Amino acid sequence: MHPRKLPGRISTQARPRRLFGISFALICLMAGLTFVSHLRAAEKNRIEVNDYRIDATINPAKHHLQARAQVKFTALEDISMAVFELHNDLRPNKVTDAEGHALQVERVSQDSTIRIPLANGLQKGQSTTLNFEYEGELVSADDSPVAGLKLAYVGDPSSYLLYAGRWFPVVGYGTNRFTASIHVTVPEGYTVVGSPSPAQTLGGEGGKPAIRVRTGSAGKTGQTVPPAASGSQTTYSFAWDKPSFPGTLVIGKFEDTSIPAGGLDIHVYFPADHKQQAQEYGEAAGKEFNFFTTLYGVPMSTELNVVELPDDTVPAAWAPGIAAISSRAVSGKLNYRLLANMIAHQWWGVNVSPATRNDWWITDGMARYAETQYVGHVAGKGGEEEAVMDMSVGALAYDTVPLGQLATLEPFDPGFQSLATDKGGMVFHMLHWVIGEQNFDKLVHNFAQQFEGKPARVDDLEKLTDQISGDKLTWFFAQWLDSTGAPEFKNKYTIYRTNKGFRVVGEIQQDLDLFRMPVQLKIDTDGKTETKTVNVVGTNSAYAVETYGKPRHIAIDPENEVLKNTPELRQRTAIMRGQQLVMQGNLAESLKEFQKALDINKNSSLAHYRIAEVFFMQRNYQASANAYREALNGDGEPKWTEVWCHIQLGKIFDVTGQRERAVNEYQEALQTKDNTQGALDEARKYLQTPFARSKEANG
Repeated sequence: MHPRKLPGRISTQARPRRLFGISFALICLMAGLTFVSHLRAAEKNRIEVNDYRIDATINPAKHHLQARAQVKFTALEDISMAVFELHNDLRPNKVTDAEGHALQVERVSQDSTIRIPLANGLQKGQSTTLNFEYEGELVSADDSPVAGLKLAYVGDPSSYLLYAGRWFPVVGYGTNRFTASIHVTVPEGYTVVGSPSPAQTLGGEGGKPAIRVRTGSAGKTGQTVPPAASGSQTTYSFAWDKPSFPGTLVIGKFEDTSIPAGGLDIHVYFPADHKQQAQEYGEAAGKEFNFFTTLYGVPMSTELNVVELPDDTVPAAWAPGIAAISSRAVSGKLNYRLLANMIAHQWWGVNVSPATRNDWWITDGMARYAETQYVGHVAGKGGEEEAVMDMSVGALAYDTVPLGQLATLEPFDPGFQSLATDKGGMVFHMLHWVIGEQNFDKLVHNFAQQFEGKPARVDDLEKLTDQISGDKLTWFFAQWLDSTGAPEFKNKYTIYRTNKGFRVVGEIQQDLDLFRMPVQLKIDTDGKTETKTVNVVGTNSAYAVETYGKPRHIAIDPENEVLKNTPELRQRTAIMRGQQLVMQGNLAESLKEFQKALDINKNSSLAHYRIAEVFFMQRNYQASANAYREALNGDGEPKWTEVWCHIQLGKIFDVTGQRERAVNEYQEALQTKDNTQGALDEARKYLQTPFARSKEANG
């Protein structure tokens, strides 16, 4: 399962992060992102895994995993050794070749790999099978493949074995597609959620009926196989026979809620305490799935499992037929954007995958842009513009490496996340603008169908874009993939009166000498609004526009079709970087980033709020209270800062023994009627019981 990465995408406006509401999953994520960069250098894969046959036994009480894996692989060049990634907490007890001969195993903990010398070597194009027996306790993130980020865990009440956790021998994470048959034995009472069979599988080998397996559901339509019970244990089986990334399992005591959605089979697996949210999430998933189907065609599987993840791992993740979201997201207001992003990966990730790490942005970026398109579908133009603004912030946050050189970064590096997801999404957004809606819809639909079940390269995307648009767009891809930075537009113009009205003569100025893009100009007048598309080439591009009414306001790129630098974006980018530094525990540097935001807009409520959070974490309550009051007296953007400032001030007064003043702040919070991220529930909670700070950690 590919974790979401989300966050690299952290909204600096739409999603409040109150001090005690910072997601632990995100903290783990950012901690992992910080320390992973020294790990595995991008190493060329010398083998390619074709198929797995895995039998695993889970013991949550002892945090124990025991497994056997039969791995079929092919040599991509002549080799004498096979190298696989495997979680450092899992020790290989025995490895044998296809003839059953025992082989030596070398563990290299620095890069979470095991190396197996092959007695007779393997020539390029030859295939063979290795059999692994391994076990271990999966408890903490200490020995995770991504330092500080828990991606594989066995325990109560939920366990998760994410593909990214390398709980089985992995090669070419995110690029090596494979088939898999997985059998998992768990104590009775637990449900295992895995990838259901691809929808297109109609028959098995030799004309025999194919087995279609779904997580523990007996008595369903003909192709479903129920779990096999053995004493106090239950075995679940999953088969995925089209190459993709089916190596993820989520295990827990879930309630299975089936949601009817036409030809789509949706199951929601939430614990009993969140069962009331299951219907809402299932219905939202059905709407999103059907929306994307109209754009990209039918995906590999028309079965979808929406499952809850604990809060101690990534905020969200996806796998074939799986959309997983954290418990914290489930317990709050429906996060349809996060869910849409996970579901979009059923096309952009499951169906189509990157051929190399440099191509990764195609799938993550397209899934991100698909999310913004769905936002526009349900929330209108304003909602879509805000989603695009979020993408722009992420795209500019770490824009020091060209998008076409993603392979120089690790997949969990914040720069990689920012570029692949947000800048990749902005590339598709701008491509939509350049080639037009009809051509773009045809492009993404044809691309999804043409490369179904296949890895795709940037060259493939560029070739199809040229073919559909009828233009040679080498300039577009070269500009946004091979360079860094974004233009900052300035407008220099003069208005002349004419016999028929007015003429605006001017030039669009920006600072990138090689820049080339069509840019919209919008002129508001006393009468009709005029628009004109200006081909901006180089640092100065002239234009002339005739208007009937007197021009009152001229805007460059008013609908944010082009990635560009603006004071607002610089402010929000600084806040985003500051938030990530907070999650990494670097409070001093985070304050510098928040101060940069205030240097751009001294009245920014959001920047003051973030500064107040840091002071609160440091238990500098006077400075924190001052900053929360500055936020209340600021520009009020975003609106939720008001309600959360009152709640946080109430906490400060509770901690400092001023209960009457605390109660007043909680009541002020209730009067806002703003329940963003459960704010009103929080205020009511502390009206009943005074807030008490944690003894274990600051804040």
